[in-house]
Amino acid sequence: MNPAALGGGLDRRPQRLAALREALGRADLDGLLVSSLPNVRYLTGFTGSNALLLVTPLELVLFTDFRYAAQVEDEVGGHAVVQIEPTSLWTGLWARLPAATGVERIGFESAHLLHRDFSRLLEQGARWQWRPVVDCVEQLRECKDEGEVACIERAVAIAETALVRTLEQLRPGMTELAVAGLLEHQLRDAGSEGFPFETIVASGPRSALPHARASERVLGLGDFVLIDFGAVYAGYCADITRTVVLGPASERQREIHDIVREANERASGAIRAEMQGMAADALAREYIDARGYGEAFGHSLGHGIGLEVHEGPRLSRSAEAPLAAGMVVTVEPGIYLPGWGGVRIEDDVLITADGARVLTRLDRQLTELS
Repeated sequence: MNPAALGGGLDRRPQRLAALREALGRADLDGLLVSSLPNVRYLTGFTGSNALLLVTPLELVLFTDFRYAAQVEDEVGGHAVVQIEPTSLWTGLWARLPAATGVERIGFESAHLLHRDFSRLLEQGARWQWRPVVDCVEQLRECKDEGEVACIERAVAIAETALVRTLEQLRPGMTELAVAGLLEHQLRDAGSEGFPFETIVASGPRSALPHARASERVLGLGDFVLIDFGAVYAGYCADITRTVVLGPASERQREIHDIVREANERASGAIRAEMQGMAADALAREYIDARGYGEAFGHSLGHGIGLEVHEGPRLSRSAEAPLAAGMVVTVEPGIYLPGWGGVRIEDDVLITADGARVLTRLDRQLTELS
């Protein structure tokens, strides 16, 4: 059984399916065609790269191909009816749908369905009423159960182990690409299934680029080195950033790092359930703004993490939705000064009924690498 389908030894998939069916009923839908692979995994435990999932009031039908015949049996078991299609998953869908009694209005995931496949709905599926839905399953995924939190915590621990081992080997003269390669090697050694996004290593003035790609730039003594990376365990992601200095830090480097660190600590320590995403964002933003660097913090404070490294909720200046217990979010304030450099410090935080618990254990203090 796939660990992502379990929570504290319990299989949570029946509860997830029941919650989805309840949501479909409120939306006046008779069913849902799920094409997002993370959503398929969340509902069934299936981790393959080719699948469609049909949810109706009475059935859960998973369509996949021959490559996954053995895997799907192990991961999904009897939780869903499985159809192995020799040619096209859509062929299986059109053959199955007519037998679904009372199913007329079917939602489809408009954010994930290719236009080519949408055309199939209009042509081969013309006898049914297809209605676009957005974030129907994603909203269920926002609050994590105990098993999901445990997977994220394990991913965090893997990521932290890898970063510590990497920093021990960081030296002037290495390229950013070499550092990224070393870190990714350490992530694999520590147990990461993969990399949830392209590893960011940005040094010197390039650390002012919030989403810089690792380059052939050579690290020099006195450089900031910003490292934004993640790990994956049982499908669940960690997302961490630390900014270090190669050699002794300058007074200004200490000043900027201290402001970002304090902003992170204020937000991580005060974020609460029922707080709007914009209020959480303000916890860090107002502190940075009061110290004269508000314009240098241009991105949002954070986002949810789980089966995807970027998912709901949002912590931003425009996020009105309230946070809830069970959400796991990033807290990642930053200051970016073009031509000079930048600092970002990012932690993964679990929102609880009583407040928040920081899952990241790495020290936030400025590290000076000798």
